[in-house]
Amino acid sequence: MWSVWWVWIVGGFALGVLEVLAPGYIFVGFAIGAVVVGAGLGLGLLGGSLAVLLLVFAVASLVAWIVLRRVLGVRKGQVRLWDRDIND
Repeated sequence: MWSVWWVWIVGGFALGVLEVLAPGYIFVGFAIGAVVVGAGLGLGLLGGSLAVLLLVFAVASLVAWIVLRRVLGVRKGQVRLWDRDIND
């Protein structure tokens, strides 16, 4: 089941739908990773054991998350640091 390309594609789209329901760029990296693995399997570029597929999925998800973080990133001024208590 894990070496079937469309299972990875469907899983990627399901994670994309989950991202729409819970916004915050949490699941979109995993969705991109799953679609990359599915496309690799479908094109015949990937094969082998589940461990290899999970490694490619993890690396693709991490790269996608880093790229999205750089492109969409944290907005300037999004995090505010307080240096004194408001009750003082």
